Amino acid sequence: MRIIVHNAKCQGHARCWAQAPDIFKLDDDGYILPGDIQVAEGEQLLASQGARSCPERALEVDRTSAARFGPAAMQPRTGEA
Repeated sequence: MRIIVHNAKCQGHARCWAQAPDIFKLDDDGYILPGDIQVAEGEQLLASQGARSCPERALEVDRTSAARFGPAAMQPRTGEA
């Protein structure tokens, strides 16, 4: 799972951070930092709650298989072509 960050929509409410400060990182002014967020399996509930708490809908939850299997998971294992 990943959280897609729409920085242009962020108004600095910091509600996402209040839900999950270890997942959502803010700049000094309280706005979410740019770049999508890869969420570890044990943190998915908190990440979803944080994304849903955004009144500006600046955070989008992506549960597609590509999000679950990030680039590291798609690398061939040793011995595979």
